[in-house]
Amino acid sequence: MATALVVDDAKIMRANVKKMLIKLGYDVIEAGDGAEAIKMYEKHSPNFVTMDITMPEVSGIKDGIDAVTEIIKLDHKAKIIMVTSHGEQDKVIRAIKAGALSYILKPITFDKLEEVVMKVVVL
Repeated sequence: MATALVVDDAKIMRANVKKMLIKLGYDVIEAGDGAEAIKMYEKHSPNFVTMDITMPEVSGIKDGIDAVTEIIKLDHKAKIIMVTSHGEQDKVIRAIKAGALSYILKPITFDKLEEVVMKVVVL
């Protein structure tokens, strides 16, 4: 079964995205910050990642964009979807330049998540 890594510092957000991805048929692993996300990616090699942009700095990883940069260094074919709030367009552009493939705006709906995941997974 395909695996997704859900990265967000808000536990409720991780739980919501996890629930939707399970409904789509994915096994889900979670990380609460960028540093943990890098470790989880290295350990589990998930099929794709949903990565919150704004998270607290941990172990020198300032945010989701830093985590994307490090994950792409580990696997240049990593499939990463950024999760962002309105008004973070400049950060989304930086994340795409760092290697993310797409983005989704909060609040996340099931239909929008499914649409973005289907596009990214087939790339």
